[in-house]
Order: sequence, then structure tokens, then C-alpha cells
Amino acid sequence: MLETTEKARLSNLWDGSKAATMSESEKLLYRSNLLGSDKRITNYGGGNTSAKVMETDPLSGELTEVLWVKGSGGDVGSIKIDGFATLYMEKLRALKGVYRGVEFEDEMVGLLPHCTFNLNARAASIDTPLHAYVPRKHVDHMHPDAIIAIAAAADSKALTAEIFGNDIGWLPWKKPGYELGLWLEDFCLKNPDAKGVVLESHGLFTWDDDAEACYTLTVDVIQKAMDWFAAKTVGLPAFGGAVNASLPADERHAVAARLMPAIRGMVSSQQHMVGHFDDSDTVLEFVNARDMEPLAALGTSCPDHFLRTKIRPLVVSFDPAKPDVDAVLEGLPAQVAAYRHDYAAYYERCKHDDSPPLRDPNAVVYLIPGVGMITFAKDKATARISGEFYVNAINVMRGASAVSTYCGLPEQEAFDIEYWLLEEAKLQRLPKPKALAGRVALVTGGAGGIGSATAARYLAEGACVVLADIDEDALSATTEALSKSFSNDVVRSVTMNVTSETAVAEAFASAAVEYGGIDILVSNAGIASSAPVEETSLALWQKNMDILSTGYFLVSREAFKMLRVQGMGGSIVFVGSKNGLAASPNASAYCTAKASELHLARCLALEGAEAGIRVNVVNPDAVLQGSKIWQGDWLDQRASTYGTDKAGLEEMYRERSMLKRSVLPEDIAEAAYFFASDLSAKSTGNIINVDAGNVQAFTR
Repeated sequence: MLETTEKARLSNLWDGSKAATMSESEKLLYRSNLLGSDKRITNYGGGNTSAKVMETDPLSGELTEVLWVKGSGGDVGSIKIDGFATLYMEKLRALKGVYRGVEFEDEMVGLLPHCTFNLNARAASIDTPLHAYVPRKHVDHMHPDAIIAIAAAADSKALTAEIFGNDIGWLPWKKPGYELGLWLEDFCLKNPDAKGVVLESHGLFTWDDDAEACYTLTVDVIQKAMDWFAAKTVGLPAFGGAVNASLPADERHAVAARLMPAIRGMVSSQQHMVGHFDDSDTVLEFVNARDMEPLAALGTSCPDHFLRTKIRPLVVSFDPAKPDVDAVLEGLPAQVAAYRHDYAAYYERCKHDDSPPLRDPNAVVYLIPGVGMITFAKDKATARISGEFYVNAINVMRGASAVSTYCGLPEQEAFDIEYWLLEEAKLQRLPKPKALAGRVALVTGGAGGIGSATAARYLAEGACVVLADIDEDALSATTEALSKSFSNDVVRSVTMNVTSETAVAEAFASAAVEYGGIDILVSNAGIASSAPVEETSLALWQKNMDILSTGYFLVSREAFKMLRVQGMGGSIVFVGSKNGLAASPNASAYCTAKASELHLARCLALEGAEAGIRVNVVNPDAVLQGSKIWQGDWLDQRASTYGTDKAGLEEMYRERSMLKRSVLPEDIAEAAYFFASDLSAKSTGNIINVDAGNVQAFTR
């Protein structure tokens, strides 16, 4: 059922005392943010709001009516005041005089900038006429699952009348645009007492002349639909009832961890894709149901849904009663190829002479019985949001199929929106992707100075980063700081001991479930020890070897496994040390282990080259600021070795260098970025010294 418990009822969040001090445009912003705060009211980026406000014309000084409406591409939940387009209502009405008919309605979008008020640079959306021509001051257009379930039912018009009587009208499907705006105006003029309208296969419009009343109406109408579904569907099995049982949570994640890198490799030929996994109760109920496959094949109904998810998903051939992941992996290439073939055929059937070229033919949504749903997109936020939109589609299919027959949008109509020239123009205006867009990096020692600086450098270039560290408190603090700077979507963390095979394997599996795989490994976890050789215990020697040599081997081995499954190449960056090339007194265990790292990198560069896996080394020296290995005994020991104190040690290292400069974590991060990026696409087996110049460490 749609959420219908008393606890799940929509809340009226309007605070009259707060709104009393607001202007009409500020009330519009307030209303929009309240509506967008509950995804049962509208999905991310979906729907729009408007207000017709009297403003002072900057040219005449006289009051004029201005339409404030959510700008193109905005999200009502997070929109700010500058996210609204502003247009003269007088000029919007004048557009009717130049409208040449439905065959030419797209050209009206090009005329909207001529209606701009006060030189507002925010582009108006395609839905602007729908708001302009409703003869009410405040208009809400939302995409609630409960309403779209009605809108996507075979007898949508009759259901609308049954639930709402004459309060809410109904209009048949029409692609959003100028003509639909005229339809809405005509409906309002013919039905002056109506409070709103359900648009078939689209969503809900509601209106009023007061901002609070409009907000309250929108919430009440949606709640009424939810209550109606609660009464109609109580006790009914969803989607024809379950035919599969869900695997336990740990097994579901284990299956996803194996499938996601394989799928990612198959769908990333045009650009690196990032994955998202969802095994929520809503998803599991759908993927386990008898009617899942026929419903999924019908495609989504609401334009917002299929623009994010493609018209239909790919159902992975997996039997949770006899879980054979190897067999699924063997059959996946044929399934993915069949989907591409079907999508290309859909394009050929529906294309027009002026249609944009065929886009990426791979599926966005992958449904796995007993396991859950995987989505892939160009970045993590888009992959997550695409999954959220398909959950909306699941809710719609649940409601519509329970009370009627669910109807997907007709194929030609879906194509005409997916390949709409106006949508294509919007895509062409998107900024160029950053250098590491779609890439996923795992950074060991991620809570330290070098690790966190490297993660920040990668994040700034568009990568997703998994931080791995044994220090849980430092890891938590670093993750929180980076998430605050770059968003929760792109930063994950995992507690990991690099000397544990199990912990390393689990960390890579976690990265696969969170992002679909990895492209970059930064092997940076480390310790440091200082003691004369005769005082170096076997335990101390072994600890250095375990972490600095064996640890680098274990994480590299796991990275190689995943990179080979993906088949997309990749980059492994070792953070070594000047001490791997140049001996230092009283540090034989550390220096020897670091030398082992360098030779391991050379060996891996040889093995990985045929698969496009590059392995390179960054050799720092004397990175004191922010580096965890310089805390505690190591700092005291090195200061004692060189006959100085803590305060003088950094100065000693700086003066020892040829360039007389301190080396910072950000300097190491820059070299690690070079080796991770396509700037070094033709480099493997190399070493970059970042040590301000040390002749003993020259590599040649």
C-alpha cells in the first residue's frame, strides 16, 4: 500500500507567525521549500510553484503584475530566491497573439526571455505557461505518488471524480508546453469553482489567491488521495503477491558487490558510471512480486520518472531460491546487449527527422529478485536520485494496479519527451565534466594528512572517495569534514586494517556496493619506527613489513581483482617514501619495508599494463604538517637521531633539501592526482619524488 498510517500522514508545516513578515515572493519561497521537504509530495527536481506578484517596474516606476515561477532545472525543496524566474504577466499574455498552433509550440520557449522582468538571468522552464495562464495568484504543480497512481490508471478520469468530486478536475495527457498552458486556462474559465486538476500520466495542479491557502490545499488534496488508497487497498497483496523471498541483508550486499563492478564495466564505454544500491522494503516487495516483470516492461508513466530512469528497467536473471552469481555474471553480457538492442530499436521506431542522435543505450535501473535495485548514472547523486525516481514509479504502479489497470506512457509520447529538442538543448548547456567525474577512489590511511589531502584533491575534481583507516575516531572526523565540504553523496568510509585479508576484501566489497566499483587505489596507510638495528626487535621489524609491504600487497591484489572485472583499466598510486631510495640512520625496518613497496609497484606495473592498470609511486619526504606518523615516538626518535628537538626538526629538513622548502600534504596530493588522472595516461612504473630535492633519492 501507499504510506497510510496515522504517523505517515502529511503534516501542515505552515507557520503563520513566520509567514506574516514575508513578502509575496518570500512566501512563495517558503511554500516551495515546505512542499519539497516531503518526497511524498514531490520528488527531487520535480514539480514547480509560482506566484503572481505586484512589483514596481524599474522603467516606469509603476506597479505591474509579475509571475514568479521556479526556474528551469530547479528543485522546490532546496530552491533559493534567485532560483525563480520573473516575467511580466502583460507580456506573457501577449504571447497568445504570436502563437502559431500546436505544431509550433516549442518556438514559444524562445520567446519567454522577451518577457523577463528586471533583467533576471534565471531561465524560465517549459511549464511557465501552465502557471501564467491559471487565473489565480498562487499555483502549485506537484508529482505525488498517490496522485500519479490515479493519473496512470486506465480509468484515471473516473477515479479522479470518485475521489475529489467537482473540486479537482481532470485533463487528458498532453506533453508539457504552451498548448497545455492554454488547456489549463480553458479548464479554469469553464470550471471557476475548481480548486485544481489532475493531469493524466503527469501530476497535480492546485491553486488559490492566498499563499497559505494554496499550500494547505495542496497538502490536503494529496492526503485525501492517500487516505482513499488506504481504504481501497487494505489487505490486498501488492503486485499480485510475492513469488520470491529476499535473501538476508548480508547476502544481498554480497551479491550486489559482485554484480555491480561487472555491470559498471559493461555500461561505462562512453563515460565512467557510478552506481547506487537500494534494498529497501519498497524495492524488495516489488522485485519479489509476481507481476514485477510485466509491470516493469510497461515502463514508467510520469515524464519526470522516465527522464531519470529511461522508459523501462533491465530485470537481471537471478533466482534467489538458487542463488548462482557465477551463472548470472556469465549471462549478464547477453542481457545487457539485448537491452541495448531493444533501446536502439525503440529509437529507430520513434525518431523524427530532427531528433537528436541516439544517446547511451544502456539501462539506468537494474532489478534483481531477492536482492534489490541497482542504478547507474554519471555521478553518485544522479544514480541515487534515479533510484528514488524508480521508487516513485514503484509506488505509482502499486497504487494504480491495485485499484485499476496501470498504464505506462505510450512509447511515442515517451520518446518525444526523452528526445525533445528542448531537453537536448538543456543537456548541451550542462557544464563540461570535471577531470575525475565518474571515477571512484579508495584511499588507505585516509584519515591522515596525506590521505585526507589526496581525497580532497580527488573530490574537487569530481571523484567519489572511500576513506579507509584503522583509526575510527580520526576516520569519522575526516569523513564528516569532507562530506560537509563536498556532499554526503561522494564520501564514504570504512574501518580497515590493511594487514587483514578479510578486512581488505570487505572494504572493496563495500566500495562496490556504495559506488559500483573503483578506478583509483591510493595505497597510503603507514607507520614509522626508528631504532638502531641492534635495538630493532623482530616484532618491530615484522610490524613494518606487515603494514608497509604486506598491506600494500593485499590492497593492490584486491584492487586488481575488481579492476579486471570492470575491464576499464585503472590507476594504483603508492605513497612511498624517500627512504625507499635513500637509506637513513636508525630506521632499517622502515627503510627496507618502503624499498619493498617500490619494487612491488614495479612488479604490478608489469602485470597490470595489458589490462590498462597503471601503477606509479609518489615519494614524499619529511611531510610533518598533518601527518599522523610524526605524532608520538617517531618524532622524538628522529629529532634525537639528528640532534635537534621537535621544533627544530622541520627547519632541519627544510634546510637539508635542495630547494629549501617544506613539503606539505597538499604537495603529495597534487602528485597523487597527476597519477590518478588522464594527464598521466601514458605513465606506469614511475616514481615522482616530492621532497624539495634530495640528491640521494634521485631515481636515475
